[in-house]
Amino acid sequence: MDFLQHHIESLIFCSPDPIKAEDIRTCLSEMFEAEVPIEDIQASLENLLQKYEDDNYPFKVFSMGGGYQFLTKPAYQSSISILLKQKSKKRLSTSALETCAIIAYKQPITKHQIEQIRGVNCDYAIQKLLEKELVEIQGKSDGVGRPILYGTTAKFMEYFGINSLKDLPMPKDFSKDENEIGDEVEKEHEIIAAELEEMEFKAQDSNSTETQNKENNTQDTFRDFSSQANSNSQSEEDFSSESQNPLEPEQ
Repeated sequence: MDFLQHHIESLIFCSPDPIKAEDIRTCLSEMFEAEVPIEDIQASLENLLQKYEDDNYPFKVFSMGGGYQFLTKPAYQSSISILLKQKSKKRLSTSALETCAIIAYKQPITKHQIEQIRGVNCDYAIQKLLEKELVEIQGKSDGVGRPILYGTTAKFMEYFGINSLKDLPMPKDFSKDENEIGDEVEKEHEIIAAELEEMEFKAQDSNSTETQNKENNTQDTFRDFSSQANSNSQSEEDFSSESQNPLEPEQ
């Protein structure tokens, strides 16, 4: 049973979304080349739910969305939120901004075309943009070798604080079809990268201010609630005191 439970534990850990018992059964049946009883899987899942309730673990298995997923416990929310906030404040490098600018204005575009404009290898910059989900693969070109085409995502617009690609700044003559390496083309993508960097700063500054305002509002609400609770408690104590010591009638 422990052997089966370890496999189930690994599947839950590796799944980016809640994994259902039936999906676990399908994976295990294919691996063992034999049907795994759903009852055994359910029993192992129950054991895992109980196991991670222990305070020695900062995370546990949650039953959610019809499946199971590892998530950190609410007690560690504060430290995790700080990490996520710090991570969100990490700015894009100049190389990534320039690559992102070219993709935004020339999409769909291949890596070779991006490198023609920038004049340098763009593997690392494109990989970072893919990891941040600012760009995505949008298919393949009909050209020789059918190279991958890249374009921006919805998260790109959210990241830079715009509603559509039409809101992007438009330096003059950038729309021309020349892709040769040269001073004029190089200056164009550098100007756009600088403008995107300013948009990135404004968008992240706005998000930071909004988050701070929400935190302040939450703290104010909590203080108001505490003050009201204390006031109610004091009123109850006064009422209780009057009940225990009623006024004596006048002689």
